[in-house]
Amino acid sequence: MRWSYVKGASGYLLVADGTRRATFEKALALEEGVRQAVGLLPFIFVLNKADLASSWEVDAAMESQLVDKRWEVMRASAKTGENVDAAFRKLTEKMLGA
Repeated sequence: MRWSYVKGASGYLLVADGTRRATFEKALALEEGVRQAVGLLPFIFVLNKADLASSWEVDAAMESQLVDKRWEVMRASAKTGENVDAAFRKLTEKMLGA
């Protein structure tokens, strides 16, 4: 990823595919890279494909690991639209300090 993509950003959504563990791990690495490149920014960690929860490779323990780090974690589905708007609203609230 080019870190210039996040320079000047006020916040970001960090999205991982719940059905693919590798995307979860990649998202963790991306967060670390963003933090090193531009510092702390508000973000929401979105676990996508909530509509396929029975097929998830990301388990509750992995999700709990993020909550323990005080990360905002949401489950969403781009397919059904579940929590997509809510994720953007929550990010906006964090960016505004609400």
